[in-house]
Amino acid sequence: MQKLRVQYAKRGRLRFSSTRDFQRALERALRRADIPTAFSAGFHPHPKISYANAAPTGTASEAEYFEVQLRERREPDAVLTALNAALPDGLDILAVAEAGHGALADRLEGSRWRLDFPAETAQQLADATARLLAMDTAEVSRMTKRGERTFDVRAAILALTADGGSLDLVLRHQTPLVRPDDVLAALCRHAGLDEASRPLVTRLSQGPLAGDQATIGNPLETG
Repeated sequence: MQKLRVQYAKRGRLRFSSTRDFQRALERALRRADIPTAFSAGFHPHPKISYANAAPTGTASEAEYFEVQLRERREPDAVLTALNAALPDGLDILAVAEAGHGALADRLEGSRWRLDFPAETAQQLADATARLLAMDTAEVSRMTKRGERTFDVRAAILALTADGGSLDLVLRHQTPLVRPDDVLAALCRHAGLDEASRPLVTRLSQGPLAGDQATIGNPLETG
């Protein structure tokens, strides 16, 4: 038996694929690529694949992760090549590595995001960013499976920088999980950003937080 950890990207139109869409595409790709995936026991066996902290539907990402268990050993580079040949363009395998100790989800402590706004919002975006960073708290509300919850967005922001029409954002993963759209809600509600401004959101990385708490490490590294 072998367990592999895999980093993949959602790009272009495929950013609108849901987690379930990706699961179906991946399971088909594993069969087409003849990857010896392990299955659970019982009347309804399913492939032993686990997913960690997937980005919301509609969000592009360069840093999505899953683990897959194999019945037989395969070279990680060979798995990467075979899966990329079997998956549609826009769902791209970026790295495959042997799983280390501990849970993959525990290594995903934070995420770095880029939010790209229309260029004409640059000054308003810079002003709103400065106001939000000056606040001690910035509460927003969101509907969850347990009903509406109110939580502090500011506490999760480890870094926030406006550069022209873009925001560079580092978020600590906490409970409840603060997402880029929550930060956008805080910028509109508390810092004066125009609510009509809708950015293209891309997750650039996620992984363990380094000592400065604003640098994201590689969750596939075992050292």
